[in-house]
Amino acid sequence: MAKKRRGRPVNGVLIVDKPAGQSSNRSLQIAKRLFFAQKAGHTGSLDPLATGVLPVCFGEATKFSQFLLDSDKAYRSTFLFGVITASGDADGEVLEERDASAVTEADVLALLPRFSGEIEQVPSMFSALKHQGQPLYKLARKGIEVERKVRQVTIFDIRLEAFRSAEETGGQPEADVYIHCSKGTYVRSIAEDLGLELDCGAHVKALHRVQAGPFKEAQAVSLTTLEALAEKVETEGYEALDALLEPVDVAVMHLPEVTLAESAVFYMLRGHAVSVSVMPENCHEGDIVRMYSESRDFIGIGEVLDGGQVGPKRLIAAN
Repeated sequence: MAKKRRGRPVNGVLIVDKPAGQSSNRSLQIAKRLFFAQKAGHTGSLDPLATGVLPVCFGEATKFSQFLLDSDKAYRSTFLFGVITASGDADGEVLEERDASAVTEADVLALLPRFSGEIEQVPSMFSALKHQGQPLYKLARKGIEVERKVRQVTIFDIRLEAFRSAEETGGQPEADVYIHCSKGTYVRSIAEDLGLELDCGAHVKALHRVQAGPFKEAQAVSLTTLEALAEKVETEGYEALDALLEPVDVAVMHLPEVTLAESAVFYMLRGHAVSVSVMPENCHEGDIVRMYSESRDFIGIGEVLDGGQVGPKRLIAAN
């Protein structure tokens, strides 16, 4: 006998404003509890130090979370020069301190273009990447270091937003940097590499994600707000909380759209390829499309086949 799931069948995407000092998984579990949701998953970890946009998928939306994992991200980060840490951020053990008082705004501005475009990075040992099933950060905490493959990432935009000299900070100089990048980019690696170029070392003092795929920080809701709304559930129900959810198809809005006849929907939901009367322009065999019924219900995503057909890829169970 199948075990009955605890919670409500909640479907949609919640944009959480993750607080500092908390893991992404902890934020996810809090949101899941407050919504009393049966199923939830996040779309890419933020370090405990980091704050900002953390999309959380509930229910059927988890089927499309990979599209959010693969999306571009944007961050605002503060780099502190002259201090080298084991993890490349402020949570790590300080390994070395150097005098960085000579570093100027002009120095930073001159070097930032080197980090624009396609660049190579070696993932940090304190990242969430896995080695033989173990997250690298867990190995790092045990003093174990393993070889990591160099990966290529793309920096679409990197710019200096503010610089504070050693005189202004009363200590070491700092730089506030905006970075718009492809998935898998490690901001801490940019800080460390910039510090190497300046011959003084550097680490990430603060990190705030301002955008993840289509979601911006203006849409993000704090856990404090969610908790306040959850306190009213007993008397007012879940309506206020559920109103914060983005629809399930929000993660795939960048894909071409097709509309299926009601008869085609019947067969699609049973795993059959179906014919599409109007295929989007520039759609070719192998492309992925999002599918709707004539009444605008989201069906899921499908793969374009030859002969004007679409085959099921990932479907919404509720339909």
